Amino acid sequence: MAARRTAATAAAGSGEDPQSVELDELMPWSVRPLRTGRSWVSGPDPTALRARWERLAAAEGAEQERLFRPSRSRTPHTPVAALPGRSTGTGRFAREPGACPDPVRIAHGPFDEQWLLPDHRLIDAARPELWRVGDERQLFAVEHRYVPRTAGPALSVTHLLPDGHSPAGRPGRIRPLYRRPDAADPNLAPGLLDVLRTRLGPEETAPESVLAWVRAAALSSPSGCRVPLPADAEVWAAGVSLGRELVRLQLRGARGGERPRLPGGRRPYVRAALPARPAGIMYDAEAEALVIGDGRISPVPVGAWQFTVSGVRVLELWFERRAAAAVGATPEGTAPDGPEGTGLDAVGARGWTPEWTSELLELITVLALLDGLRPRQEALRARLERAPLISRDELRAAGVLPVPASVRRPASVLGHQEEGPEGQFALL
Repeated sequence: MAARRTAATAAAGSGEDPQSVELDELMPWSVRPLRTGRSWVSGPDPTALRARWERLAAAEGAEQERLFRPSRSRTPHTPVAALPGRSTGTGRFAREPGACPDPVRIAHGPFDEQWLLPDHRLIDAARPELWRVGDERQLFAVEHRYVPRTAGPALSVTHLLPDGHSPAGRPGRIRPLYRRPDAADPNLAPGLLDVLRTRLGPEETAPESVLAWVRAAALSSPSGCRVPLPADAEVWAAGVSLGRELVRLQLRGARGGERPRLPGGRRPYVRAALPARPAGIMYDAEAEALVIGDGRISPVPVGAWQFTVSGVRVLELWFERRAAAAVGATPEGTAPDGPEGTGLDAVGARGWTPEWTSELLELITVLALLDGLRPRQEALRARLERAPLISRDELRAAGVLPVPASVRRPASVLGHQEEGPEGQFALL
């Protein structure tokens, strides 16, 4: 058994573990991260986004060009197709900007919910294929950047449109659970569910169960996420149960679930009001408190404060983005453009908002609860060291591997005409 563990560990380091399967094989259709091309189209405050739109729409000529921040893909004169499911303009922005679209909630990397202006004319690569399949039943798995010696999760699961942002470098792939709307056509290797039902029984082998298992058992490697598949029904059931709880916490009450809550004596509260323009954040380990200027939140478990993804502390990064926006800098923490800070990133900054305080309290709760599930994850991985696994050879013999190229491409989901550039209809 020790020899097996040593071999598996070495293989995981090389990205060639024969006892596990690449997530790219289990969920073969993936989409690259969104590329906005300009930071001002997204941010933590929807009011600021509307103000930016209004300023851009009111500007003309060279001033509009400067505010827009043209790229090779987008300028104020670029006509593009509408985003699926959105009724924004498709003509040139400089000629007919139209009304400001309602900002939509997105997952800006792991554990950070922000807002985006859903206008295709403003976004270099919006990934329309994701918008076509995003509905009230869709879930997205987003891989995290591999960082050696980090204990953070290998991937996140979200119901929101994810931008695929990674806090530690190259963004990961976005993998929808379903290839079509209404939970149709699971994005799983053909024949995988049949193998799992044969080996593990009919219980807990639905697409959502596979995603739950992936969330609980996936491991990071230089080649991407790898997933061991147990041949033991009890191990599978334990992992699926754990994964469902991990996913529930990340969804934060969406899809009919309960919002995460800590026990009464452990719930974080604002003990002193947060300043309008906070400059920094510290953790008082003795008092279990977040100190934000003159503001104070407690209790904050140390596990929530130390929770990392790809080696980056989640709470610190979340705070830094909002602190930067509160003082009028860009969401990435840089100074606004122009000699007087007149770029769109600086528009609409109105200090720290009550909504951000509420979101911070909920994020602390989510991270604390996730940290509390670490012992169960460690126990699951220990069981996997001893349990029989479904091998790659078995999956090949069953025809699951190699995955056919056709399922790596988006499915045809066009059930209606989509408005193309300049009001024409797209033919897909």
